[in-house]
Amino acid sequence: MSTQERGSAGAPVGTARAGAVDGARVPRQLWVEEPARKRRMPDAVRTAAVRAVLVMSLTIIQAMVAFLSTLTGSWLAFPMVLSSVASTVVATWAVLDVWVTRQVWNQRYGVVSEPSSTARQMRRERRRAQRAAERDEAGGRIRGRRSAGDLSRA
Repeated sequence: MSTQERGSAGAPVGTARAGAVDGARVPRQLWVEEPARKRRMPDAVRTAAVRAVLVMSLTIIQAMVAFLSTLTGSWLAFPMVLSSVASTVVATWAVLDVWVTRQVWNQRYGVVSEPSSTARQMRRERRRAQRAAERDEAGGRIRGRRSAGDLSRA
């Protein structure tokens, strides 16, 4: 079976594929790009996350070696247990570093400067009150306009 036959094997008999011109078969694409569902992590956060994953994987390997060398009664057991305890502390720091880096990045670059709905509503109410006060002050007239009797004034 050729590639073209495999590409059209799932299609019902007698139906043309989308984009086919004059009965010519269009080969199916191997790779179809889809839009990302989530935004990409910032570079600083991504490097901290990669560092944390590497440290954690080394810590797990170290703990496994410590456990197995303890079971066999090797001289390597005690130094490995001590170093795995130390690397557990380092791995915890690395995970906290990812969290702190993410928070710092969000504070510096992630804040969108939009007024909240309550702030917007309060500002509207203040403007309405200010306009009403100006209208009352002007006696119901809009500033700059004169009544009919004021036309003779130069």
